[in-house]
Parts: sequence; C-alpha cells; structure tokens
Amino acid sequence: MLKIRLSRGGAKKRPVYKIVIADSRFPRDGRFIEKVGFFNPLLPKTKKERVNLEVERIKHWISKGAKPTLRVSRILGEAAVFPMPPKGNNPLKAIPKKDRKKDGEKPVAEGAKAEPKKEEPKKEAPKVATPKTEPKKEEPKKK
Repeated sequence: MLKIRLSRGGAKKRPVYKIVIADSRFPRDGRFIEKVGFFNPLLPKTKKERVNLEVERIKHWISKGAKPTLRVSRILGEAAVFPMPPKGNNPLKAIPKKDRKKDGEKPVAEGAKAEPKKEEPKKEAPKVATPKTEPKKEEPKKK
C-alpha cells in the first residue's frame, strides 16, 4: 500500500522532514518512491519556508491510491490539497499531567489552566475514646 508520509532528516534535536511517497512496508527513513515536499517544524507557522509541496505530484499519487498519514493529511489540509482530518477529542492535552483533575472531580475546561489548590486550615475532629482490644493470641500448633 502506498503512503504519503514524513521521512526524518536533519541533526539531533533539529528535525527536518521530507514528504515522500513510499510503500508502507519500507522503513520510515528508508527507501521511497518519490519526494514530493518538505516540512521544517522548527520554523514559525507564518513563514512560507516551513512547508513546500509539489501539489500536482501529490494529487497524482492520491489518484493512484496513496493515502497520507495523519500528520501529512494535516499539512495537506492547511495547504487546501486534501480535506483536513477531524480533530481528536483530548480536552486535557493542554494541561500539565500533574494539574489534571482525578476521577470524580470537576473537569477543567478545554484550554484552561488548572488553578493551584488553596490550602485551608485543617479542622481536627473531636477525639472519641475507642475501646482498646488486645491482639489475638495464637495457640501453638499441635503435631
């Protein structure tokens, strides 16, 4: 099956991706059929050098049955070449994991930062006398 996907290049911690047509069985950075663009995620979204696409070749390969991966379909959707995929539903993704609420608590609104908890003075419960019981004594085992 043909895929339109990203192939990583660049240095350590400085990725640059080629947008390639490849068989799905080939390795990510391995053999590909044709290079149809590139993507540089380190540049701001406003710069036109961030993404370069050969639109005619991409349309040709889509007509031949190539399917873009989710990330590539988003890139193609922004360029109005392919329909934009539906957004996923993860409302807590923008909130740091330590600030996410546990089950049973009110969920935090999407995109909102969790408020730090205010510590209230603890009220001590009145002490109630509980009867003390002695631990059970075990009898020695008979052989």
